[in-house]
Amino acid sequence: MKSFDQLWDELSQKVATGDPTSGTVVEVNAGVHAIGKKILEEAGEVWLAAEHESDEALAEEISQLIYHLQALMLARGLSPTDIYRYL
Repeated sequence: MKSFDQLWDELSQKVATGDPTSGTVVEVNAGVHAIGKKILEEAGEVWLAAEHESDEALAEEISQLIYHLQALMLARGLSPTDIYRYL
């Protein structure tokens, strides 16, 4: 199990290494537009899971949305600190 910050550290490291076989690197390199489309898709899946699926399925969908949000943060050069100040 990972925390938000642990996931951030893992994804940041992957992007820093630039491994072209990493799905995270591929996603970040695809750019904001592509990541944004994925975020919209995942947000819809979160909503549908909340309406029609189990708590476990909802939690999994939320985790996927968080992953793609972090990819967007990396693509734009934001850090968790940039986000936390608004919480």
